Amino acid sequence: MKLAVFSPAFNGMDWEDALKFMHEQGVQAVEIGAGGFPGEEHLKPAELLDNPAKIAEFKALCEKYEIEIAALSCHGNAVHPDKEIAEKFHADFERTCKLAGQMGVETIITFSGCPGGCAEDKTPNWATCPWPDDFLAVLDYQWNEVLIPYWKKAAAFAKECGVKKIAFEMHPGFCVYNPETLLRLREAVGDIIGANFDPSHLFWQGIDPVYAIRKLEGAIYHFHAKDTKIDEINTKTNGVLDTKHYGDELHRSWIFRSVGYGHDHQLWKDMMSTLRMVGYDGVISIEHEDSLMTQMEGLTKAITFLKDVMMFEQTGEMWWA
Repeated sequence: MKLAVFSPAFNGMDWEDALKFMHEQGVQAVEIGAGGFPGEEHLKPAELLDNPAKIAEFKALCEKYEIEIAALSCHGNAVHPDKEIAEKFHADFERTCKLAGQMGVETIITFSGCPGGCAEDKTPNWATCPWPDDFLAVLDYQWNEVLIPYWKKAAAFAKECGVKKIAFEMHPGFCVYNPETLLRLREAVGDIIGANFDPSHLFWQGIDPVYAIRKLEGAIYHFHAKDTKIDEINTKTNGVLDTKHYGDELHRSWIFRSVGYGHDHQLWKDMMSTLRMVGYDGVISIEHEDSLMTQMEGLTKAITFLKDVMMFEQTGEMWWA
């Protein structure tokens, strides 16, 4: 496995300074925002697309600091019921696919998206229960009339561009939010679809990430290193479905934390070991969204923590085997 950082952690920093920081910290790869929610502060597709010289210049700078480009990210909602919003996210996705192909990057990170509850809706509708029966009708419409048809076409486009893996972050609020929904869309669309395994979104749903990794054997295409701290008092009082602002840390049922500040070394070691057992040997990409730490403090602590729990060397045959 290789240690990586997701580029929005460096927002506000010069790109070469960010690369230098990663190199000095022993980071080996980077996941770069190329549109959508992550933005495009450090990589601007409009400037690089169809411009081999610019692409070569960008890649050469990464190579100077021995940083591999592991993936391009364009998290968005391309099935948003507001057509104007959907078209923007769709354009970001297609532009990212084209650029990835030209840069020789095989993996795209995004969300599945969430449509409205019917064709007339203007806002997404995330159904979380089967009753009243209206919600079953919502799910049938979203999956069979919008989500699956969209991703069949989008996946075909990505393949034409040279993209081999579309990794969905399983995120509540979108149709793919757990292993079951990820595998459902993968079965419908094909094995170009896989998971960007981010345990932070699974923790607060009550999912054991080690179990989830085993369930997704062969379907994990990327990994986000981000933790979640569950507040026992608030959760046992109000449950996990919490709509309070992320900045209201004291009163929320859970908050995002840097790795190690939500769960201990042993659980993270178990995740790393299970990833190896299911055949994953990709990057472990730090996503900094800890509101209690600055970017640099969160990154530095996460890098130190992950160096301790990750396994960087390939396994070999045991002497007794």
